[in-house]
Amino acid sequence: MVALSALMAACGNKSRTGEPAAMESPDSVETIRWNGYTKIEPTQIDRNAVALFSEDWALITAGDEKSFNTMTASWGALGELWMRPVSIIFVRESRYTHQFLERNEYYTLSFFDEQYREQLMLLGTRSGRDGDKVKESGLTPMVTPSGSMAFEEAHMIIECRKLYSIAFRQEDFSDPAVYRAIYGGNDPSRHTQFIGEIVGVWVR
Repeated sequence: MVALSALMAACGNKSRTGEPAAMESPDSVETIRWNGYTKIEPTQIDRNAVALFSEDWALITAGDEKSFNTMTASWGALGELWMRPVSIIFVRESRYTHQFLERNEYYTLSFFDEQYREQLMLLGTRSGRDGDKVKESGLTPMVTPSGSMAFEEAHMIIECRKLYSIAFRQEDFSDPAVYRAIYGGNDPSRHTQFIGEIVGVWVR
């Protein structure tokens, strides 16, 4: 994780694609702001992690300003691993976003208010291979401090640096019924699990 001192040395004025800006709060606790967001610690996330994914959903986004893709996800986890705060996401090999996750060091998780449910539905059912679904959704992509992509409409953005990935294998399932239920249908491709160190949590 980038040391706070190094991050502060790079801080400047806020811009749409700029670096975070440091501000002093009345109690002299340093606050980092960027593009209308405030940086918090992962331990300060006040929404149940299960509900964040299963109820709110997330946009998983990988790539950079030149080339990126995003997809809606209702599976995921937040926690602690290897003495680091981490996110864990699961993406089918058949999804277009999968190749962006494999190629890039960083990815983001963007969470939205209920008013954006229709946009999340669209981004979860259309493939970026077939057209510009982000433009069709009306959401506004922006570059995060890590150089990855997220969306201005999100109320929370979690930036993650990829640490580990592994593809699911049929022989590793302890309960065969789970495998049959998830992978026995029209899309037999399996999920890859990606574990990423949380390097930034930004909230409005």
